[in-house]
Amino acid sequence: MSDVLDAAPTHLAESEENIDDARGELDPETIQRFNTSVIGLRYRTSVESKWR
Repeated sequence: MSDVLDAAPTHLAESEENIDDARGELDPETIQRFNTSVIGLRYRTSVESKWR
């Protein structure tokens, strides 16, 4: 359980970086498909994390 909790912030940071990098390569409709309840792009201008 502690391994999962330790890995979660790293996974979140990497996901945020990957989505931010991809938005320069993909059209807005495609990039929106990668949004989740935790992380997502809006209007191709910002990255939003909902980390509690």
